[in-house]
Amino acid sequence: MDKVISGAMLRKMVISGANYLEENKEYVNSLNVFPVPDGDTGTNMSLTMKSAVKEVNMCTSNNMEQICDAVSKGALRGARGNSGVILSQILKGITSSFNKLDEIKTIDFANALIEGATVAYKAVTKPKEGTILTVIRAMADASIKIAKKEPEMQKFLKSVIDIGEEALSMTPELLPVLKKAGVVDAGGRGLLIILNGFLKIVSGDESELKLQSETDKISGGSVTTSQFGNPEVVDFDSLADIEFAYCTEFFIININKKTTVADIDKLREKLMDIGDSVICIGDLSMVKVHVHTNNPNKALGYALELGELNGVKIENMLEQFRELKIQNEQGELKKIGVVAICAGEGLAELFKDLNVDHIIEGGQTMNPSADDIAKACDSVNAETVFVLPNNKNIILAAELANDLSKRNVVVLPTISIPQGVSAAIRIDPELSIEENKVNVDETIKGVVSGSVTYAVRSTSIDGFKLKEGDIIGLGEKKIVNKGDNVSKVTENTIEKLMNDDISTITLFYGNNVDPVDAGALVDTLVEKYPDLEVNVQFGGQPLYYYLISLE
Repeated sequence: MDKVISGAMLRKMVISGANYLEENKEYVNSLNVFPVPDGDTGTNMSLTMKSAVKEVNMCTSNNMEQICDAVSKGALRGARGNSGVILSQILKGITSSFNKLDEIKTIDFANALIEGATVAYKAVTKPKEGTILTVIRAMADASIKIAKKEPEMQKFLKSVIDIGEEALSMTPELLPVLKKAGVVDAGGRGLLIILNGFLKIVSGDESELKLQSETDKISGGSVTTSQFGNPEVVDFDSLADIEFAYCTEFFIININKKTTVADIDKLREKLMDIGDSVICIGDLSMVKVHVHTNNPNKALGYALELGELNGVKIENMLEQFRELKIQNEQGELKKIGVVAICAGEGLAELFKDLNVDHIIEGGQTMNPSADDIAKACDSVNAETVFVLPNNKNIILAAELANDLSKRNVVVLPTISIPQGVSAAIRIDPELSIEENKVNVDETIKGVVSGSVTYAVRSTSIDGFKLKEGDIIGLGEKKIVNKGDNVSKVTENTIEKLMNDDISTITLFYGNNVDPVDAGALVDTLVEKYPDLEVNVQFGGQPLYYYLISLE
């Protein structure tokens, strides 16, 4: 039985951990507290691990330092969502402890877990117990004592994981919202799944490595690391660096009766085989597709097997690169630029109208990675780039982007689209960075945000007993309303969020809302609030019927 881990074995452990998490990511997603359709902890952690694996596969040596450097850099670039960012920091700490060693003993692994926990805690401004942080710290705290008694790596890892399981089981006691939802922490579960993937290799079980060719082609180095990335970023040193030339986007509508949800999953896999930056989301009413590929004809052909095409757009990224290069060579950098993150055609157009330089398609269900955000910032011809995350689960990744970007990246911590819109309006390129930060902070404090979506599972939370399919209204931190009629739930949600300082109501309706219904709702609100200004705009966002802004 092995007592040490070599560079070659560490390579296999990382791949095994990534594959095992990919297998179980939907289970991890299901542990998200809120029963909304964008629970994505498992997805974010899996994509972060895949990015680490991609970097490892590009490493031609099994030298420990080089493998560790690849894991750390890959995880950092691919980090997305709070869970993915924290995972990247855990891996950064662990690999920084490994990288000067020729081989890893149990005591070395214990020290690495301590360093991983330390780095992860430092990455979070206000660490919260009952999360992945609690799990990694518990394992770290116990690891030295275990290592002193157990020189065999398999037994050591198994004992450490057992400690992690105990800590995970206690997360509902530390975080009441978990207890109310009847789940353990999703990030903690994801971390333990990764470590169990490590344990498989140490135990001589390489079954997870065999999944490479069957799932994401990790062994071939063609794993997609930007499944929910930026469809428009083009920032390469030369044309030769652009592997896939055509940014291809379209909707599949009037889906064939014989099409199943499994067919949509198969389409996603086919797209990943012919390109990268794949987005394939939706249901049997409509599917949105985005892919960078050299064969847009194949992407369109695959889609036609499921239904009709609509809104087809194919852009030549080689030409975009040429234009960007000319712009950067001929023009001086302006003082301030802006990057915003949103999902929905209407929202993207709105941000462009507000002089946002670059839109990253992302948000709910598709958090962009730190690398996606960094590349977007690099594409902006400005010394300083303000980033509007517009989602609390993107802020940490946006902050990491400053380490990857050539620009000075400043994150304005907008947690919703309404806050992002108000912030974009307030940004003044003639003012200093600090003046803009103060003005935006003041502005977003006056924005009350809400949203309306549907429950994806039955549960009891925030005083509501929900069943799958219920329409639910959310404030910024909790569910405030439920029902079976979208317009009525939206009206009631606004009533719950209303206060005496509100003068304007703005609704952004999603791609599954009839404009006629949106207009009728506005008429109802105008009659109900005659002294307030009521606006409605097409947002086009997926999954959320309405985004609500009260100012």
